[in-house]
Amino acid sequence: MKFARTRLPGPDGDVARLVVVDTDGDRVVDLATAERLRLQGRGASERRAREVALTTFPGSLAAALGTGEEFLDAVGRALDARGDDASAPLDGPDWLASVDAPLLRDCSAFEEHLVGYHERLGLEMNMGHFEMPAYYKTSPSRLIGHGAEVPWPHYTDYLDYELELGFVVGKVGRDLDPEAAESLLFGVTIFNDFSARDIQAPEMRLGLGPTKSKDFASALGPWVTTIDELDVRALEMIARVNGEEWSRGSSSSMIWTPGELVAYISQGDELHAGDVIGSGTAPRGSALELGRKLSPGDQVELEVTGVGVLRNVVGPKQPAGWRPPKKEPKIFGKARA
Repeated sequence: MKFARTRLPGPDGDVARLVVVDTDGDRVVDLATAERLRLQGRGASERRAREVALTTFPGSLAAALGTGEEFLDAVGRALDARGDDASAPLDGPDWLASVDAPLLRDCSAFEEHLVGYHERLGLEMNMGHFEMPAYYKTSPSRLIGHGAEVPWPHYTDYLDYELELGFVVGKVGRDLDPEAAESLLFGVTIFNDFSARDIQAPEMRLGLGPTKSKDFASALGPWVTTIDELDVRALEMIARVNGEEWSRGSSSSMIWTPGELVAYISQGDELHAGDVIGSGTAPRGSALELGRKLSPGDQVELEVTGVGVLRNVVGPKQPAGWRPPKKEPKIFGKARA
């Protein structure tokens, strides 16, 4: 099954809606509408049916997953009863990020990308990547969906795409082993971890991980395919820019399995429904590794077998803004002397 989030205009502004995507039938089913109609058919008033339906199927996939196994049971009831009556064409919606992730963690589980990335940025390869599945946390406030324009921050001249998988957590878990960790996975989406490469290298040398080089945009979409429909260890991954294939890889070349990634993150920490864990970039899955660059107006498509195609257009560079002034050290020089 495939789930997505769409945007509908309302009297008080845009409203997020949770939908099931039927690619074979070329349609989407608005779950809240289907549930409202089902309840009305069983004698509920329109007002109360609407309230209950929006509680069962909010616009937040993370919140919906928080109800546990009841969520998929409710989906089945709504689709069976009134799915046809709550359908719309697949090409109609205005897509939001497929998951409104409470927390977005990104790993780096492809050796070939690690080697190429370090070589291009002039960084020394850290062999610790083969001892533990490193990850960083990026801002969930800048999530964009399929079809959205990618903002180009004023502080970078080198915007890049990154071809990744996004593993969607379906329930709470902590201190897990890999087998138990895999049972937490609800589904897979496509993750384009946009990067400001000329900012990333100096940030990484500070030893605290990426910040401004990553937080401006992360694309998730077009939808989430449930884990039962996929072999997560054999997903083909392709990136195209303006229709030309630039990158191709497979999840089969990951150093760490999805279960190992989730298990490591869960040690001493807690995962929650809706959290997204990035796989890291597929081999040669970025313009940086290819010695190429994106330009404003470029259309970037990421495709993953069984999941779909995530498409975004690079926006114009934003006008100049504030940059931090250089500070003079007051203690560092004296300590060295």
